Amino acid sequence: MNFLDIAGSLLAQSGFAAMNWQNGAMILVSFILLYLAIAKKFEPLLLLPIAFGMFLANLPITGLMLEADPWYTQGVLRIIYSGIKSSVFPCLMFLCVGAMTDFGPLIANPISLFLGAAAQMGIYVAFTLANTIGGFTVGQSAAIGIIGGADGPTAIYIANNLAPELVAPIAVAAYSYMALIPMIQPPLMRMLTTEKERKIKMSQLRKISKVEKIIFPIFVALFCSLMLPSVAPLLGMLMFGNLLRESGVTERLTNTAQNGLCNVITILLGLTVGATADGAIFLRIQTITIIAMGLLAFACSTMGGLLIGKLLCHLTGGKINPLIGSAGVSAVPMAARVAQVEGAKANPTNFLLMHAMGPNVAGVIGSAVAAGFFMILFG
Repeated sequence: MNFLDIAGSLLAQSGFAAMNWQNGAMILVSFILLYLAIAKKFEPLLLLPIAFGMFLANLPITGLMLEADPWYTQGVLRIIYSGIKSSVFPCLMFLCVGAMTDFGPLIANPISLFLGAAAQMGIYVAFTLANTIGGFTVGQSAAIGIIGGADGPTAIYIANNLAPELVAPIAVAAYSYMALIPMIQPPLMRMLTTEKERKIKMSQLRKISKVEKIIFPIFVALFCSLMLPSVAPLLGMLMFGNLLRESGVTERLTNTAQNGLCNVITILLGLTVGATADGAIFLRIQTITIIAMGLLAFACSTMGGLLIGKLLCHLTGGKINPLIGSAGVSAVPMAARVAQVEGAKANPTNFLLMHAMGPNVAGVIGSAVAAGFFMILFG
């Protein structure tokens, strides 16, 4: 066998020969997401692992996402992906989020609950649309709608329970829109609010006692789990993480949840969410429809929070800046930071971050409650 025969044989068995247009398209998409993560710094901790997972999964015949029996012969990313399919990663991520979250702004300003609830409007808009256009079951429609809450772990959790066959596109859509919040929300914020409204400075929040902060996670876990038992895995872990933070007696556990555990779960979850975006499966009309409805849901949720923010601004005589309503989507703390940036652009002395955190953390609870409601109805 001469050199040309050997080279030809190697090329025929290589990934180059197996490459198709779907793989090429998804690799191109992954490069765009990597650019946004690295050059534009759009939530790189989230977007970069997703983009690279997408890139790896679309390299032909690598077997990284191979399904096989027994389980230990599967591709390495497929084995890690079991943490998503079992809902272990989403629940652990909620624990980490709870350990990093200060519910003080929500406790100090309970009106934030209305903003957080209003910002779930997109969930019900997308659910109604998906259920109306046909092609989706009510369970699938509910799972698609949850994308509007901009809460990746909740979206994965409800998809696992109501539409396991749609976990991949729903997870990719939810996490991609979370990462792209700095691109999606500002135009909507400027469209629905006036410059005068964006300039509004809000008064300082009252100081919250330690007792209030300790009682809050226990009460929320108790009340919501009794009302909607199916949401206990998510909200229970969220409130457990928060109790670790607020108790003041578990510093080592809190630090682990906030840093080491959170970083590990972010890497594994992001990488495997991206790895589900296989071109042969992903570039279908159904998947593209899901992604489009997810974007509509997210936009409607943002608008719902802004419109109720405007209403509360009017009712309070201009004491509430409607921008904080956009933070009612549950992407913590990304949405709150965007509200702060937009407020500071209108008025450099404006500091809305802590005020926006109230609706932001209320949105986390709101999207989880919406998921539990859907699971009771359609589970």
